[in-house]
Amino acid sequence: MSPLEAIAILAAGLAAGTINTIVGSGTLITFPTLLAFGYPPVVANVSNTIGLVPGSFSGAIGYRRELAGQRGRAIRLGIAATLGGLTGGLLLLALPAAAFQKIVPLLILGSVVLIAIQPRLSRAMGNRRVEGEEHTLPLVITIFLTGIYGGYFGAGQGVIMMALLGVFLPDGLQRLNGLKNVLAVLINGVAAVLFIILAPVAWPPAILLAIGATMGGQVGAVVGRRLPAGALRLAIMVIGTIAGVRLLLG
Repeated sequence: MSPLEAIAILAAGLAAGTINTIVGSGTLITFPTLLAFGYPPVVANVSNTIGLVPGSFSGAIGYRRELAGQRGRAIRLGIAATLGGLTGGLLLLALPAAAFQKIVPLLILGSVVLIAIQPRLSRAMGNRRVEGEEHTLPLVITIFLTGIYGGYFGAGQGVIMMALLGVFLPDGLQRLNGLKNVLAVLINGVAAVLFIILAPVAWPPAILLAIGATMGGQVGAVVGRRLPAGALRLAIMVIGTIAGVRLLLG
């Protein structure tokens, strides 16, 4: 690896860690970077997942104040996310690399629409439930399914989770973003452990991504926590749309 390649991978990790903490979709920066430097798709995907886990953990720490009072839901949803991430990681090792290629852009763009109409949906659902009640079962199921996708590839998983959390939980976007970061740690973390044991890993780029993503997680927490709810929603919609269209066009 040349010094220029190392700097590029480190910078990609920094950008991805920042974006993942605020929204998600950082994989759309790091994964193509590894491919551009000649790593095979599965090796790039595996190394990318391992490298971005420290960034997700860093972002979750940065959002620790917003996690106050969310221990119960974090445990419930965390179990579903972990099982989903493990399932997705196993699928990556067993299925062709393009198995989810056609449905992923639709999932992300659909989530952008949900984010856009989330306030209206939340009000409508709130009128049909006891104040403060959470739609636990459908959220657990959909977080599990999102975990499968996250363990398999993960680009845009943060956008998808924010859409689901915003619809099913009566809470503010910043608190939900903190919860999203914890779930991302679990999904990517369990998949990373699986990949370390069973898959080929390119350790030099994975380590560089980890360093950059860890710094980016702190940057993303500082920036993201200062965004008003409307600006955060707009950022999620813009980045999600770019991610979905980019994947749709190949």
